[in-house]
Amino acid sequence: MRVLITETLDRSGLRVLQEHAEVDVRKGLSPEALREIMCEYDGLVVRSATDVNAELLAAGAGRLRVVGRAGTGVDNIDVDAATRLGITVVNAPTANSNAVAEQTLALMLALARRVHPAITSLKAGRWEKGALQGTEVKGKTLGLVGLGRIARLVASKVRGLEMQVIAFDPYVGPEGAASSGVRLVELDDLLRQADYISVHTPLTSATQGLIGARELGLMKPGAYLVNCARGGIIDEDALAEALKEGRIGGAALDVFEVEPATDNPLVGLGNVIATPHLAGSTAEAQEGVAVDVARAVVDVLAGRIPESPVNVPYLAPEAAARLRPYVDLAERLGSFFVQWRGTLANRLELTYAGDLVEYDTRILTAAFLAGLLRPVCADPVNIVNASHVAAERGLTVSEVRRGCMEPFDSMIVAAFPDAEGETNASGTVIHGEPHLVGLDGQRLDCVAQGHMVADLHHDRPGIVGSMGRILGEEDINISFVQMSRASKGGASIMILGLDESVPPAMMPRFLEVPGVQRVRSVVLPPFDGYVNGNH
Repeated sequence: MRVLITETLDRSGLRVLQEHAEVDVRKGLSPEALREIMCEYDGLVVRSATDVNAELLAAGAGRLRVVGRAGTGVDNIDVDAATRLGITVVNAPTANSNAVAEQTLALMLALARRVHPAITSLKAGRWEKGALQGTEVKGKTLGLVGLGRIARLVASKVRGLEMQVIAFDPYVGPEGAASSGVRLVELDDLLRQADYISVHTPLTSATQGLIGARELGLMKPGAYLVNCARGGIIDEDALAEALKEGRIGGAALDVFEVEPATDNPLVGLGNVIATPHLAGSTAEAQEGVAVDVARAVVDVLAGRIPESPVNVPYLAPEAAARLRPYVDLAERLGSFFVQWRGTLANRLELTYAGDLVEYDTRILTAAFLAGLLRPVCADPVNIVNASHVAAERGLTVSEVRRGCMEPFDSMIVAAFPDAEGETNASGTVIHGEPHLVGLDGQRLDCVAQGHMVADLHHDRPGIVGSMGRILGEEDINISFVQMSRASKGGASIMILGLDESVPPAMMPRFLEVPGVQRVRSVVLPPFDGYVNGNH
């Protein structure tokens, strides 16, 4: 077996690969040169500078079996193209978690003790001991926005500092938070109570601008804000205003909306500590990343399931033709379900009906969980690791098998059985298309794809017109309208298909329509058919 490495990899990872394969390290290859030799290798290991696009993957097709990214993301790898070609993609999503957690603490303590202005002052020849008095973190409250792996590490570490920890994460239950010594609160309460606020959410359409002018206005005067997660979660313009006006104590930022951030006005503010996306950059993290990705590449080449898979595994030939459309349906259904609910429960029940029960449905469950968890997880979630991620988050999953559920030959039904009232979604494949055919006990029918707005309202005249008028004012076109109601004048669900997504700032306007109780923006992948290996 031969493995090609195109960028710098820590020696520890290189040794792991060399123990199992013939390894070539060739840096600085042009895209053309790399394509010419790709067919000679079974594995490819890159970092962020190598563009692993569809052309490069196609050049290696037939021999190339695995692409490893020595880092957490895979933005420079065409994962869809790799999946279509049967090439496994792996990365190292956890190796730098401790480094990021430690950087969070370092920045928080630097803010508390005013380390940055003290260093700057003394280097400028001033001795300002009296003017640079800091504060202790002991007894203070740390608020974690998001409670994933890194946030839990931060919570564990600050226990030694005798801090109180609260968190906001609508996708984590009280039991899961309590196991980390954290008390769950709503975001507004966290902003009002915390002395230090640290951001740990993924950057998604739901978290873009999550902390804006309104949220900053809820913070305590003198409170500090730390972000080692992703740029864009905090509205940088609003933060700059709050800092200039002294409405909050300060901020420590390792990530920015646009990087490099050398021209960002936040960097020059006296009450800001700014670092150039260093949180994951430690010697130990780089060694861990190299070893993790090397082991994953070796696992794939040895025919084992790796610990850090990114793309969908291969389906057995006898099941692929039948299950492939339902794997895609399950993933779309899971994504719709969580975007519609806006939260996760502790228990999920998946019912498989019709001829689906003749197959091993674990891959369908994994696909549903991937769709359910991907919008709420910072780390990559896919069919292979979805069940593990669900278990980590304390989500109990059960499968139920039933006979045919009229009027469909096969159907998938998802439900949170412990939730109050009807909490379910069902789907099937009709004429080769993934259809949503039921939601919260009401029957409807639409293709589960693209941009949508879904709402729950009291059945009354004028709802469609009012919603359409709001969209029309923003020049957003409606592609379809699907409505269902429990009874005349009762609870009704409406789904509007749109040509583009709705800006987050626009969503509150829908709630101003009389009778509308809940409204959600739902974004699913476009559907282009189950042909040519697209799904």
